[in-house]
Amino acid sequence: MNRKYASYVIMFLFITMLAACSNDGGIEKVGILTEGTLDEKVWDQKGYDALLQLKDEHDFNIYTKTNINNKNNTIDAVDELSRQGVNLIFGHSSNYGRDFVEIASHYPDLHFVYFNGSLTSENVTSLNFDSHAMGFFAGMLAAKMTKTNQVGVIAAYEWQPEIEGFFEGVKFENPDSQVRVDYIYDWNDKDIAVHIFEKMREKNVDVFYPTGDSYSKEIIRKAYEDHVYAIGYLDDEAELFPNTVLSSTVQHIDKLYEFATKQLANNKLNGKVYTFDFQDDAITMGKYGEMVPTEYKELLNTAILEYKETGFLPNQFITNEN
Repeated sequence: MNRKYASYVIMFLFITMLAACSNDGGIEKVGILTEGTLDEKVWDQKGYDALLQLKDEHDFNIYTKTNINNKNNTIDAVDELSRQGVNLIFGHSSNYGRDFVEIASHYPDLHFVYFNGSLTSENVTSLNFDSHAMGFFAGMLAAKMTKTNQVGVIAAYEWQPEIEGFFEGVKFENPDSQVRVDYIYDWNDKDIAVHIFEKMREKNVDVFYPTGDSYSKEIIRKAYEDHVYAIGYLDDEAELFPNTVLSSTVQHIDKLYEFATKQLANNKLNGKVYTFDFQDDAITMGKYGEMVPTEYKELLNTAILEYKETGFLPNQFITNEN
């Protein structure tokens, strides 16, 4: 081999290596499906923002499909994204799980990721927030700050683990407090959420925990107008109404997107359910309002730290000691 030819071979190999390393694990195109438009739901926007944060680091293109809210739409969207060369699809809802599992075998070169579900297959992964503990700490805070011993959860669905956690936290902090819970059966219906708020106010509820991203801000606004307290959901909502928001249970969806992307890039993303909690810094408490006593903020922070280190909530410590 002459020197000139050898130099061409070396240059070709070098360029090939650069191309292979231009992105992590061959992730060149990533798709995201959302049930609504990005400006309609905080949850959907947070998913898209999470991908934008990862885009430059991992050198991939983002393909967005909005208003994908039934099986036929999902199938059409996945087929289109597959033909465009996408090899990682995020379905930004628990509702995509069943559809992904049903069609995944037809797309062996695609990996599907969705959120807060239990269905998986070889190339379908579910990423879950373990929200029981965040509900517990929100319940403790609500029970501490209520003046009427009446606190309320305006929930989207009965299956949300944070509801039971909230109840346990309230009863741990103040057994005399009554927890009122009502359900919207929808993530987005602000009118029903406000109606529930007004009914709970008639029962003298003075601390509210709205566990739905699309209506939480509206409930906080209503709490502000009625001079009662609220606990934010999904985002840190302390700045919204500082004299109303006691704190927030913040879910860092970007941590889950980062996990899935890096795992797939290293060929380590399995078709199973992964769960994330305070220990993963995927869930945190937001900024505390100035109305929360300093000593109680410190107590809550200590309890959260102990939970991160041991996996036990404060009521579980008592049970174990007995």
